[in-house]
Amino acid sequence: MLVLLPPSEGKASSGRGAPLKPEALSLPGLTSAREAVLTELVELCTGDEDKAREVLGLSEGLRGEVAKNAELRTAGARPAGEIYTGVLYDALGLASLDASAKRRAARSLLVFSGLWGAVRVTDRIPSYRCSMGVKLPGLGALGAHWRTPMASVLPEVAGDGLVLDLRSAAYAAAWKPKGEVAGRTASVRVLHAPTRKVVSHFNKATKGRIVRSLLTTGAAPKGPAELVEALRDLGYVVEAEAPAKAGQAWSLDVLVTEVH
Repeated sequence: MLVLLPPSEGKASSGRGAPLKPEALSLPGLTSAREAVLTELVELCTGDEDKAREVLGLSEGLRGEVAKNAELRTAGARPAGEIYTGVLYDALGLASLDASAKRRAARSLLVFSGLWGAVRVTDRIPSYRCSMGVKLPGLGALGAHWRTPMASVLPEVAGDGLVLDLRSAAYAAAWKPKGEVAGRTASVRVLHAPTRKVVSHFNKATKGRIVRSLLTTGAAPKGPAELVEALRDLGYVVEAEAPAKAGQAWSLDVLVTEVH
């Protein structure tokens, strides 16, 4: 099973670990595309601060994020699972998983990123600020920048098992499973049952809880239909829609009334 996650906007500090080693990151087929984004982002944030804030969509209160990006090559690096924070990652609780569940997380979780393309939770990265919606002056829109290398690398990473897609729209645009891979992909959204609407907190927290449940129980659904059954066995209310034709992903709605 491969689980596709969005990153978090907020991130923990880099800490004092050894600096980034781009060549050591997973998915080496993305290395050149990563280097292109990293080089331009560092150059942008080393120059005119106001221009950098405008490009990155940062408010005055987030001015310090520009300086953080300027030091990406020398800042300490930590496992991505420690860098990403926020509602989804709080609910997922990687640090509190037992050893077996942590091994499953290392194998199955893939976090999408405007800067890195995608990383494993064990990949060591510095804290940064660069969303997939950014349009860099030289490279252009990052979503478009990542499509070609992702199309080359991700089908092999997906292997022959279930792909559980929990990404937000901006990150889903960087890679859309096609063909045979799409047929074993389940795209999940979380709806507030009384209103049938996506509510940010419900959506993020429930996705984190779903992943944690799958990791801790060791559930290993082989495809979308088996995932529906696994989630229902775990107590989730799931509505599923199989694709109308080959080459399309399954659509799963998880209905919730409240999140504690």
